[in-house]
Amino acid sequence: MALGYLYNFLVGYVGLTVGLYMLSFVVPRAAFVARILASYISLIICALYGVFASIFLRLVGEPGISQWAVGRSFKHAMLLTAGVTFEMDDPKNILDTTRPAVFVGNHQTELDVLMLGCLFPKYCSVTAKASLRNIPFLGWFMSLSGTIFLDRKNAKDARDAMAGAASQIRERRQSVYMFPEGTRSYAKDPILLPFKKGAFHLAVQAGVPIVPCVVANYSHVLWVKGLVFNSGRIPVKVLDPIPTTGLTAADVDALTNTTRELMLKELVALTEKAQGRPMAVPAANSTT
Repeated sequence: MALGYLYNFLVGYVGLTVGLYMLSFVVPRAAFVARILASYISLIICALYGVFASIFLRLVGEPGISQWAVGRSFKHAMLLTAGVTFEMDDPKNILDTTRPAVFVGNHQTELDVLMLGCLFPKYCSVTAKASLRNIPFLGWFMSLSGTIFLDRKNAKDARDAMAGAASQIRERRQSVYMFPEGTRSYAKDPILLPFKKGAFHLAVQAGVPIVPCVVANYSHVLWVKGLVFNSGRIPVKVLDPIPTTGLTAADVDALTNTTRELMLKELVALTEKAQGRPMAVPAANSTT
């Protein structure tokens, strides 16, 4: 009985999505809903796959590649169902050769989950809000694959989690990817929100480099406020690692500001290339 309901739901879901894609030739806004539906079902399927993949990889002694493996599945699923992907510009092969490290990137929308699927190197995990742990499938996968959960409402737990992350980085040579803006910008033009310092404290504490990863503003592909969701290929530039050897907590402010300025400059240039239009340079320097 349950399988019958599930089958009917999936058939109806796929039929509705395909129907909306067809309708978008007449009503362009229908593509927004179609790609949203395609994205959610792709995420759910890949997260469910991730639970089993994470268990298997843990059993064979390779839990550190769980998020890389599942991220790649989401990359291919989204290209197939929504026609969207992120393309890496990494001529020095930093993603595959710099380990461990703290990777940092700008945060625009929920589509950044796909960006991680395209970018993620092996032996890398994310940090996430503690509340995500309770989400079925996605939360299960994140827990099994080594995600570091931070409780932003509890400063002591956050400090403990950060200390645990630094230990994992050093002992397991496990990298971490963080969004220093702390939340999504949903911006139509290239901006960076003020940077929080947690990622930079973590890199200094662990003694590993910061690797900035800059994603072009992709409002031409997804702009939620304008109900725009198009197919497209979004460029990502991997910048040179910034060493932290010898730095202390007193150097974190300067490290944060330097990284943000580098990323902001690259963000404007990358977006101009991606969208084919000149961009105004926003305010350069702000951290929290």
